[in-house]
Amino acid sequence: MFRFLIVIEKGDGNYSAYSPDLPGCVATGKTREEAEKNMHEAIAFHVDGLKEDGLPIPEGKSSAVLVLV
Repeated sequence: MFRFLIVIEKGDGNYSAYSPDLPGCVATGKTREEAEKNMHEAIAFHVDGLKEDGLPIPEGKSSAVLVLV
């Protein structure tokens, strides 16, 4: 099992998501929940493709912290 941080951003009329540890792996959705679900599927597809190509799976090294100011 792999663990990756995803970042979800609100856009004009939709949400987009990406993982800092998986460059090029992105997803969108009409809602935050849909973007998260689509990103989960995109990561699984991305990891499967890396495995099929015999490439290493990057280690999830990113983390996030919310800061109150």
